[in-house]
Amino acid sequence: MIRFARTVAAVALTTALALVAGCGGSDSDAGAGEDGKALKKVTYLTSFGNFGRDAYAWVAKDKGFFEEAGFDVEIKPGQGTGGVIPAVVSGQAQFGPIDLTGGLLHMGSGQAKDFVAVAAIQQRTMAAIATTEGNGIATPKDLEGKRLADTPGSVVRNLFPTYARLAGVDADKVTWVNGEAQTLMGTLAGGSVDGIGQFVVGKPTIEAVTKKKAVLLPYSDVIPDLYGNVLITSKKIAEQDPEMVKRFTNALLKGLEYSLANSKEAAEILERNVDATNPTAAAAELELMAEYVTPGGSGTAIGTLDSARVARSIAILERAGALRPGMTPEQIIDFDLVPKA
Repeated sequence: MIRFARTVAAVALTTALALVAGCGGSDSDAGAGEDGKALKKVTYLTSFGNFGRDAYAWVAKDKGFFEEAGFDVEIKPGQGTGGVIPAVVSGQAQFGPIDLTGGLLHMGSGQAKDFVAVAAIQQRTMAAIATTEGNGIATPKDLEGKRLADTPGSVVRNLFPTYARLAGVDADKVTWVNGEAQTLMGTLAGGSVDGIGQFVVGKPTIEAVTKKKAVLLPYSDVIPDLYGNVLITSKKIAEQDPEMVKRFTNALLKGLEYSLANSKEAAEILERNVDATNPTAAAAELELMAEYVTPGGSGTAIGTLDSARVARSIAILERAGALRPGMTPEQIIDFDLVPKA
């Protein structure tokens, strides 16, 4: 009887091991693309936390666009231009969006190098100062004497001296304090600051968090012709594997286009992946962002970048004293990798 029990146990163990081995084979197959090749692991940083404006990366992953292109993508929250650039340059991440103007300022000042932009996310800058009714801010001049919060590397904060100069604001009379991407709106709601650095599409989320009507001062009202976010990678990756960069870019832009056409579904996908998501606000952000990605009547294809327009942006920053003369669009953009119009 004892011998029979041992035999049954041995058979059961063998069967269990066989099942485990079978499961291991399935996991291995799940890590392969449609062509049977192993998926390339890639880390992608969002532009600024995990808000609706960045949902397109989660959509590209959820819909299988990344997998179809041969990638296994890990998405992590970024902390603005000043956080994404060093992460990509150092290899902690392979791709991420930054504000192009912020990138120009970082590169022109010598704070960062060895990265290149390979596609546009927004054709116009969405940078803005955001506040709520009751804080005494309705025009740029009202910012004097106020206390604002943002991440240290944010384009809103780094571009503020240029914005202030062109808007007739004394930047020395504005106090900036440090904050983090995910907590800025809560800081504004708590009343410890009068305003925050934010993108214009953040309006629905600001109102959801603060329970007040949002007031925004878009930088584009004062500084025209600036691009918004662009996708960057390291110069090393761009030079060594340009085809990989193109495949990733196409998959991400496919997610972007799908998100703009299906904002509610995109917000639901974001909510499944990021617990703190307010799906209503996230969908509203995407709907507001659409006009910045594909400006009506412009005929501009998603992802394209125009050298002449970038040159004009550089000239604007040079005239404002924010950039030293001599910078060219080719220093920050790899036009061989940018999607064609």
